[in-house]
Amino acid sequence: QVQLVESGGGFVQPGGSLRLSCAVSGRLWKSADLAWYRQAPGKQRELVGQLTRGGLVLYADYVKGRFTIARDNKENSMYLQMNSMKPEDTGIYYCNAHVPPPTIEAETLVVWGQGTQVTVSS
Repeated sequence: QVQLVESGGGFVQPGGSLRLSCAVSGRLWKSADLAWYRQAPGKQRELVGQLTRGGLVLYADYVKGRFTIARDNKENSMYLQMNSMKPEDTGIYYCNAHVPPPTIEAETLVVWGQGTQVTVSS
């Protein structure tokens, strides 16, 4: 089984902080590049940041300097630390895993979590 499970969403005031976690199954933990996405109602899903197997971290411009993505090797999880949050950060946050195919004939594996709601409001 391959599986991603998000947790930690909730309500926060502008300027506050939240930490989201993504529990990653064994196969994905060893083989996948990981990422966080988010989607507001009526909007397209957008990339928040990426964390590759090699340790490269990339952030969208609108979260750079406020959000941090990292692996927790002891817990087999990826977290998203969100600081200085703004109302426009509101949305459903999704964990994503991308696994390149083992052969050139195989298909790329993409796995999504169920999502966790984040609401930023006073």
